[in-house]
Amino acid sequence: MNEQNIFDFKVLDIKGEEISLSNYSGKVLLIVNTASECGYTDQLRLLQRLYDKYKKDGLEILAFPSNDFGEQEPLNNEAILQFCKQEYNVTFPVFARISVKGIEAHPLYQFLSNKKRNGKIQSKPLWNFHKYLVDRNGMVRDYFLTITTPENKNFRKQLELLLNEKAASL
Repeated sequence: MNEQNIFDFKVLDIKGEEISLSNYSGKVLLIVNTASECGYTDQLRLLQRLYDKYKKDGLEILAFPSNDFGEQEPLNNEAILQFCKQEYNVTFPVFARISVKGIEAHPLYQFLSNKKRNGKIQSKPLWNFHKYLVDRNGMVRDYFLTITTPENKNFRKQLELLLNEKAASL
């Protein structure tokens, strides 16, 4: 079976440098579309707390700012990074602003949101702070809607299950 996985994608970091997601091979990924002027922006604080707790266990949180919902991310990349660091002390990777929905969606989000592509889930972001969980082998395993915070028990249970799994040997 020739399944595509998350490690097949390249994205731009907040400074515009191309990064291969294969750099995160062996990590459990939480991929989140963020916005600085959203009613849910305080989830950045909760995401940082989650990152502080589970980074040593192999968690990486990848934040993708997007202006797709209510134009709630008006900042440019440099200002986004400054906002995340100053307001929420974010230390997890924040990438360049992208589109996460519609025909303009970044190929990463086309993959994440389409079951025909990722083999597991069909879930397009309906708002900011939509979350995707990806296992250590780069396979999409679950998603959580905006209203599900990083402190939610079901979310934590799924995350901990993935963190306790070992990556398949390649």
